[in-house]
Amino acid sequence: MTVGEWPYLMLIAPFKAFKKPFKERIYAVEADCDRPFEGSFIGSFLKPELTIWLNVSKTHTMNFDKLVQARQFATVDEAVAYEFGNYLANTSSLVIANADSQLIKKQLARTVTKKILISNQILDGYEVSAEATQFQINKKIYSFKYLLPKNTFYSIEAIKSLMNYLKLKFDPSFANFYLPPGRSSIFKGLKNTTLIDSSYNANLDSVRAILEMFDLYSSANKWLVLADMLELGQEEKQEHEQLAQLISKSSNLSRIILMGPRTQQYTYPLLKGKLDKKIILEQFLTPRQVLDYLRQNIQGGETILFKGARFLEGVVEDLLADKNDVRKLGRREAVWQKRRRQWGL
Repeated sequence: MTVGEWPYLMLIAPFKAFKKPFKERIYAVEADCDRPFEGSFIGSFLKPELTIWLNVSKTHTMNFDKLVQARQFATVDEAVAYEFGNYLANTSSLVIANADSQLIKKQLARTVTKKILISNQILDGYEVSAEATQFQINKKIYSFKYLLPKNTFYSIEAIKSLMNYLKLKFDPSFANFYLPPGRSSIFKGLKNTTLIDSSYNANLDSVRAILEMFDLYSSANKWLVLADMLELGQEEKQEHEQLAQLISKSSNLSRIILMGPRTQQYTYPLLKGKLDKKIILEQFLTPRQVLDYLRQNIQGGETILFKGARFLEGVVEDLLADKNDVRKLGRREAVWQKRRRQWGL
């Protein structure tokens, strides 16, 4: 189960679909659609037996602008959703989907297979703290020792439905679950700070989910470090302006630090006029500038949420109280270390 940056779509294909014999019975793929025709190619190649589809968000939308310009779709959201819908069109047995997404519901007509739809009506409760996150789904309690956004309940229910379909035992304790790097991992930072590392990436939906979670997180001094959202194409201006609206509604933030040319051009000017005067708002272009600012201004005891890519994991790394925690951060490969050094991290 992937959480935090919850999966767009998961495919389960029987191994009999492949010519070479395998002893394994199940082949699971987390699939994306970065460009037009990708969903149709992968879907027709894999011919999934079961598809889990939980979200449609504006990522890599720059590759779909041309379809809107050619008037094949009214919006880029519809273009992206249609490409994902190609997986449904190639699914043979079961689709498990988010019933609250109108974009997904529209694409469900492209498959005649059995459908299990997951609605937010089944979520009875949600609580989050530094120690655990608790979900009450259909009057059952699920507890995780991690910091998880509210929309994780879709994944929990999808896994339950998947295990039932596969006739495998469902473990409600999720004893073997672990959190992937960069998805709201909690670390102890310098000067008794708490660092929440959600630096894997960012789009408007994931920022909304993480801020909703952070609003409920108990801390007397909450800081937000937020980087640009990338690869949005013609949606870039609109999405970053909506980002300002979103942040302005977030409660109990004492300091907001934006990073990147997009937040500088579109988000910062709008956000500056919407915030309470007690909230400190800063804007920087590079991760090194953000790191230098944090080192100079942290007093001690702050809870700092890092959201977005652009090498924020390098900023988190420098602020760790225990340097052994570096191995728990994202982008540890040599190529990323080299690129971070180029940015002074």
